Amino acid sequence: MLKRLIATEKTHFDNSGWVDIAAVLPGKVLQPLREAAGTLLGTAPHQDMLSGIHNAFGYHACREQAWSFLDVAERHELLDCVEDVLGPDIVLWDSELYLDRLTLSLDEASIWPVDPLAGVIAAVAMESGNVLMLDIARFQSHGSVLQKCHEGAWYVIRYMPATSLFDRNPRSLANRRAAQVRPLVNYAKRPLWLARGEDRRGNDFATGFSLPAARWIDAVALDQSGATHSQGA
Repeated sequence: MLKRLIATEKTHFDNSGWVDIAAVLPGKVLQPLREAAGTLLGTAPHQDMLSGIHNAFGYHACREQAWSFLDVAERHELLDCVEDVLGPDIVLWDSELYLDRLTLSLDEASIWPVDPLAGVIAAVAMESGNVLMLDIARFQSHGSVLQKCHEGAWYVIRYMPATSLFDRNPRSLANRRAAQVRPLVNYAKRPLWLARGEDRRGNDFATGFSLPAARWIDAVALDQSGATHSQGA
């Protein structure tokens, strides 16, 4: 079933820069994320270790559950809502887990390496399946909205339009700012997913996807006597 914004929701987003959408995602889809959040509550990882958790190739606290987080970020119900406010060409560039409440910094936009700056944050309340969508270009005015968020775990997904360029220059203003405030996060090397539509700016979709490094191994052979010995490969 498609989940599209109704006229009043779209108008609210256009006028206010945010909208709260009820029951976008079903509970069975969110259950693996809830279980991961419950496990992590006992370990209290550094917040930077909860960044990029949809990336199975990344270094973070949720590598075993990365595919489940990616599945949610690519769900058609969620992307339909994003498309209604962002347009048909959508790039997924980051996601993050917040364990107790939504505590995004009000200077969030200053660390987005997106030129021109555009995009939405889709904050998924994992208990209810509601999605709070916030326009990054107007993010500083959303402080009162975030303060009213309920307790509980949130899965925050960052989308940009494929009409913008993801800046991988580590010396750019946004990446230098991110290095200052989020020292364990390297956005310049973050992989991108074309979640829907077409890339319109020649974005780099190769960086960040790394397979295990190749290495020499010993091949174990069975000799005529039944013993084993190693041979250099």
